[in-house]
Amino acid sequence: MAWVYLLIAGVLEVGWAVGLKYTDGFKRLWPSVWTLAAMFASFFFLSQALRTIPVGTGYAVWTGIGAVGTAILGIILFSESAAAPRILCIGLIVAGIIGLKLTASS
Repeated sequence: MAWVYLLIAGVLEVGWAVGLKYTDGFKRLWPSVWTLAAMFASFFFLSQALRTIPVGTGYAVWTGIGAVGTAILGIILFSESAAAPRILCIGLIVAGIIGLKLTASS
C-alpha cells in the first residue's frame, strides 16, 4: 500500500506544481486554494508512504514523478520545448524511478 500512497503523492505533486502556474503568484483565489489543497494532500500521502519506504527512496521517487509529470504537462499545456535532449533527460528520470523501485528494500 505504501507504493500506492507514494504514487498518489507524486501525482498530487504534479497537480500542485502545475497549479502554481495558474495561481499567478497566489493572486487568483481558486487556483491558489486548489494548489494549496494538492500540496497538503501530496505531503500527507508522502508521509504515509514513508512509514515503510526508506526516506531516500521515497523522496527521490516522489520528486521524480513530480518532475516527469510536470515536464510532460509543461510540454502539453504551456508549449514548452519537446526537443530530443529534453525528452531523453525525462527518460533518464523515469529510468531512475524504476531503478529505485526495483532496488528498494521495502
